[in-house]
Amino acid sequence: MINKSILASLVPALLLGGCVGTENRGLESVHQPVVSRTDYALDLGVAGGALASGETERLAGWVETMRLGYGDRVTIDDPAAEGFRARDDVSAVISRYGLLLSADAPVTPAPVTPGSIRVVVSRMRATVPGCPDWSRDSTNDFEANTSSNYGCATNRNLAAMIANPADLVRGAPGTETTDAALSYKAIDTYRKKAPTGAAGLAAAGTGGK
Repeated sequence: MINKSILASLVPALLLGGCVGTENRGLESVHQPVVSRTDYALDLGVAGGALASGETERLAGWVETMRLGYGDRVTIDDPAAEGFRARDDVSAVISRYGLLLSADAPVTPAPVTPGSIRVVVSRMRATVPGCPDWSRDSTNDFEANTSSNYGCATNRNLAAMIANPADLVRGAPGTETTDAALSYKAIDTYRKKAPTGAAGLAAAGTGGK
């Protein structure tokens, strides 16, 4: 037979067992997307202010390997201003991927070697740390917490689907100008479209042919 004093001491421990784990005290999940940035750098030789012979091909192969795409930010680090014409060469390569050169290059660990420029690709990634999270037993929760896993599915899907993770940090700006003619084109097409029943309904055949 179990001693009553031992059983009495176990009851608080069992109750507290449901109170451990992640607390979600409201409808705003504690599991939020976290955006991290990684910088990839390639040093290219310059000659006469432009990219040296063979460097354009090396750059093209590098960005192909990087699978450059939307959301990537490409900059040039040229502290000595030696590649004053190389910017056009780099721009021509990355334009094949629908990207434009950005103005400010991030700080990289090593200095740029004289006679070269550094092309930096900054890539962001969004993740939701700690998910899935089943650390809290909701069946013994007396503090009105939502599930410890609350928000994991929604925010992980958001982090996986967003094209540019930087938009999770500062949002996406709207267009500065609006073309009214372009907006009206779809509406005008809809209005001029003949109704589907304008020609009437075909009579149903009654013969056995």
